[in-house]
Amino acid sequence: MSSDSGSPIILYVEDQLLIQGVLVTALEEAGFGLLVADNGTQAIEMLGEKASEIHGVITDVDLGYGPDGWDVARTAREAVGSIPVVYVSAVAESEWTSKGVPGSVMIAKPFVPAQVVVAISSLMTVSE
Repeated sequence: MSSDSGSPIILYVEDQLLIQGVLVTALEEAGFGLLVADNGTQAIEMLGEKASEIHGVITDVDLGYGPDGWDVARTAREAVGSIPVVYVSAVAESEWTSKGVPGSVMIAKPFVPAQVVVAISSLMTVSE
């Protein structure tokens, strides 16, 4: 977990550590501060504690046992109505229209890290 006080802070939720490591590096290189959660429960706790500091959410959809990425995004939007959300998933793309929050973006796995960086950056620009 890292956060530079001048950088916009992203909550990144991913249970696969290899993917998490690659995207953390890409997001940090793009200038974002990060709060990183390994599962939905951690992410929802972080939202409860730091929602006012978080500028965007990137979440895997399938997070194993407990809350999934859909739950994380809904919780984030309940806390901050316009918070940008990017979902990443290998299998849930077809559910995005019914379960995803409005104005979000879905990126299918496998992805290139730059896709996620561009998606969250674009959403953050629109929501300002």
